[in-house]
Amino acid sequence: MKAILDHVGIAVQDVQQALAFYRDALGLDVHPPEEVATEGVRAHMIPVGGPSLELLEATRADSAIATYMARRGPGLHHVTLRVEDIRAAMGQLEARGVRLVSRDPRPGAEGSLVAFIHPSSAHGVLVELKQRATPPVTLRSTRLAFGDLQLTTLHDGPFRLDGGAMFGVVPRPLWEKLAPPDERNRIQLAMRPLLVEASWGRMLVDCGAGDKMGPKQVDIYALDRARHLDHALGDVGLTSDSVDFAVATHLHFDHFGGATTREHGALRPRFARARYLIRAAEWEDATHPHERNRASYLQEDFVPLKEAGVVEFFPGDGQLKPGVRVVRTGGHTGQHQIVYIESGGRTGVFVADLIPTTAHLQDAWVMGYDLFPMETLAFKKRFIREAIDREYLIFFEHDPEVAAGYIREKEGKRVVERVA
Repeated sequence: MKAILDHVGIAVQDVQQALAFYRDALGLDVHPPEEVATEGVRAHMIPVGGPSLELLEATRADSAIATYMARRGPGLHHVTLRVEDIRAAMGQLEARGVRLVSRDPRPGAEGSLVAFIHPSSAHGVLVELKQRATPPVTLRSTRLAFGDLQLTTLHDGPFRLDGGAMFGVVPRPLWEKLAPPDERNRIQLAMRPLLVEASWGRMLVDCGAGDKMGPKQVDIYALDRARHLDHALGDVGLTSDSVDFAVATHLHFDHFGGATTREHGALRPRFARARYLIRAAEWEDATHPHERNRASYLQEDFVPLKEAGVVEFFPGDGQLKPGVRVVRTGGHTGQHQIVYIESGGRTGVFVADLIPTTAHLQDAWVMGYDLFPMETLAFKKRFIREAIDREYLIFFEHDPEVAAGYIREKEGKRVVERVA
């Protein structure tokens, strides 16, 4: 069991006087209050750089906080330690003879689960265990009519990446409000390929990570394969054999690892009937990796495709099929590209890692993974302005909840009007 200090709980008699000190005198930001009805308490969270302070105000005369203050008055109430699996932690503690206040966790603030260790086992300190709420991951296939085309948002399951790396130089107190990290600082993400159906066939844009990773990598990236691309295709009556073309925005494992599969110890193309469309310069970069990008370019994901004779290299920007064209953004990788889908006077854009999630709408929120961040920033600024003005439907590849939507400006802030 690994425990991390999450916050310190402070019982207060008069919350306005407490705020006059913590908020006004100390200049700390205070989150809007949250009422935990089961505990008869109103909680005010105050971030202080890592762990937080929690001001606890009784809402019922019979609540634990009210009883505490009646006996001892306002002051330090408890210390909260965050754990990844609260039930496993409670089991380990009980096995060591630690006295718990109750045998089962109960709902706490921020959608968490909490349990308390009796002060008699913690040297006079009331210790709260907290398991953060798991961010929701929406995994469903959604079909959208788009002019003469049919677009289907698919998925290859959830995974996690380091939150600091996903937001680069943006301070954690800003991004963690939008993407809460787990105990290993990883944020919840999804892999969302897009299927384009037209008279010329079916094209898959990116294809997720696939199933070739070993136990160590599965643990590092928290890959969850309970629901994956085969299930997503099945939800709309298709299989991997239904794919005629697979195009890569770039060849990182979480975008094109699913292009190959291992069968009886041998690697083969995942989509038996498909031609794989890959930008020639991206192939050159991926097959000659360096220290900075080697962990993301896994040769088994794409080299077997060329050996099988199913790759079609294209030289640069332009139309791949009627209604589908690619444009290089650079930045994330030297040849990273986005995919424009145009039909019936409408434009959709699969933005891949240019805007990986809806939390990355601000221009300067650029990933630490990007090899050329200033190139990302320059392209992103131009593109988002264009996307808002021309009402592009944006497909977000890594957002855990939103597969597609329109970027709008409301009261000076960018928001996403969700479509799928």
